[in-house]
Amino acid sequence: MEHQFRRTLATTLGALALAGCNGAAPGPDQQAVRHYGELAFTPCTLTAPYLTTNVEAQCTTYEVAEDPARPEGRKVALNIAWLPATNEGAATDDPVFFLAGGPGQSAVQVWPAIDGAFREVRKSRHIVLVDQRGTGKSNPLACKDTEGRNAYSDPDDLSEAAAAAFARDCAASLKADPRFYTTTDAVRDLDSVRKALGAAKINLVGGSYGTRVAQQYAMRHPDSTRAVVIDGVVPNELVLGSEHARNLDAALALQFQRCQANDTCKGRFGDDLRGQLRALMTRLAAAPANTEYRDPSTGELLTGEVNAGTVAGITRMYSYYPQGAALLPLVLNEAQQGRYGSLMSLSKLLEAQVGDQFMHGMQLSVICAEDADLFKTDPADGDTVLGSAMSDTLKAQCAAWPTGKRPADFHTAWTSDIPTLLTSGELDPVTPPRYGEQVLRTLSNGRHLVLKGQGHGTFAVGCMPKLLGRFLETADAKGLDAKCLDSLDYVPPFTSFNGWEP
Repeated sequence: MEHQFRRTLATTLGALALAGCNGAAPGPDQQAVRHYGELAFTPCTLTAPYLTTNVEAQCTTYEVAEDPARPEGRKVALNIAWLPATNEGAATDDPVFFLAGGPGQSAVQVWPAIDGAFREVRKSRHIVLVDQRGTGKSNPLACKDTEGRNAYSDPDDLSEAAAAAFARDCAASLKADPRFYTTTDAVRDLDSVRKALGAAKINLVGGSYGTRVAQQYAMRHPDSTRAVVIDGVVPNELVLGSEHARNLDAALALQFQRCQANDTCKGRFGDDLRGQLRALMTRLAAAPANTEYRDPSTGELLTGEVNAGTVAGITRMYSYYPQGAALLPLVLNEAQQGRYGSLMSLSKLLEAQVGDQFMHGMQLSVICAEDADLFKTDPADGDTVLGSAMSDTLKAQCAAWPTGKRPADFHTAWTSDIPTLLTSGELDPVTPPRYGEQVLRTLSNGRHLVLKGQGHGTFAVGCMPKLLGRFLETADAKGLDAKCLDSLDYVPPFTSFNGWEP
């Protein structure tokens, strides 16, 4: 069954993106140059294709050596966006660097979807977005499949050998040395940008994989770090991807409990949602089904194949956020009854929205150097939704991928007195709250907030924008009044496509 859903898993290795966007090039009438430190910026607009949000910014590029041992060799032009403080005259000297997830997301591309969450922060602080090398417009390491998508997903050959060949061919096609696109390289780039901006200290805000980057930066450059916010925390000790299968099943158990606690939901879908999901995947693994579905973009009636991988991908990615998790019992029950149209439409919507947001080559550069040699087979993965397909595919690809190095202390716990705010969603299927508790143990000035009923990504939830602003103003996590989060509640499960019961 594992080989039948590698295709879906390969496109969803990273954290769920909210939307994609691009930094539009300045037009002829937008050439006014502004300087921040030694960098010259020109106006640009950050846009998101699935949102109406446009964010005005200043954009530039900054060249760094691809290989630090060869400063005169090939360069990487880092794509940078600067969002001046809204009250620029009162702006502080310590900007906020936002670090995107994945691995493989672009900070510039993600920003329009979360800009509203930083309205309080932006009143007095500049925001700096640096596309991590290998992502966005910073020499992206894009690996295209046979259908032009940025992932390994050959529908005709889903073997580990084919996955390895795909990785080998991709590496050979890149105008890059993939060995130098790791977290450690990204940390060095961030500090180079900090120096170029003339900032003595910066604040780091990271989400998901970006929390690894934030911790690594703060470990290497504590004197240059004023405060840290990490949301959806990845402990330094964690082997990235090693616990995804078990974390998802644990989150699903909590999410399905919400249905069991609702009389209407339990009456409609029964008391064994996990058993139904297991039976559905077993059936589709043995015999994939053709189904008609509506294209989510055009409304056109199409025909496509639903397999176990389709179900695994939807289950994983829709469990990332509470509205999606609330929809899962209904969609999976429809599929269990042989009605696959809604599941297929949602799968295609997910594919279109996530699409090119994750650079698969950059993911491999990070995971192959930092985690793959530490993967261990765990029998507990056997009966999970994801199984061991993800780690098996990654190990096969990493055997063929040019692999960089990690520092000897890379996987040691981050120990610090830097003011740090940690946040987790109670129902997060990829970075559960226990990860935040683990990291908190070695942070003397840290505080961990767990948001009731929430999934992966909490910056925009409830009063979090206000709390973000307050923490970055005071750098006092323990003194933060977070009572406003008490009003958060669970999203009721959908019992029909009209929504939940009133």
